[in-house]
Amino acid sequence: MSLPHAILTALLEKPSSGLELTRRFDKSIGFFWSATHQQIYRELGRLEASGHIRALPQAGPARGQKKEYEVLAAGRAELRRWTEDACDPRAVREPLLLRLRAAAVVGASGLDAELRRHLALHRAQLDDYLAIERRDFPPERADEENRLQHAVLRAGIGLETFWVEWLTETLDALPAD
Repeated sequence: MSLPHAILTALLEKPSSGLELTRRFDKSIGFFWSATHQQIYRELGRLEASGHIRALPQAGPARGQKKEYEVLAAGRAELRRWTEDACDPRAVREPLLLRLRAAAVVGASGLDAELRRHLALHRAQLDDYLAIERRDFPPERADEENRLQHAVLRAGIGLETFWVEWLTETLDALPAD
């Protein structure tokens, strides 16, 4: 349900081709709302058919050229409507937590390697988020920053910080083999 809204948001930030959009998705929105390139292209077609976006006119022949999309008034209105809707929190659905629950029943042998792998991944993601924050939201530009975009990034930093701390504590609490 939210993929079309993620695409509308990205296109309002900057009109883009499908390829550019998927690349931007991989570097920003994809951190918290993932989609395959095929899903993005399929959704672009739906959004265009519904009158929420349009392909910008091209100077030359369309064949072989990438389409660049922009959001129409109906798409902006849909995005505004969606942002005003109520949205309940979702339950966490994390396979690692289920594995730990299962390990409590069948034994935790070998689980430490998987926990260490996850810890390394979360540390790397946290480092990436902190680098983005330093680059895009330096203290000297605090008045100019987009506070809502920074809030989303801070949520990611907080989540990764939680995972790093939790995984570290969990590794320390693992029973010896």
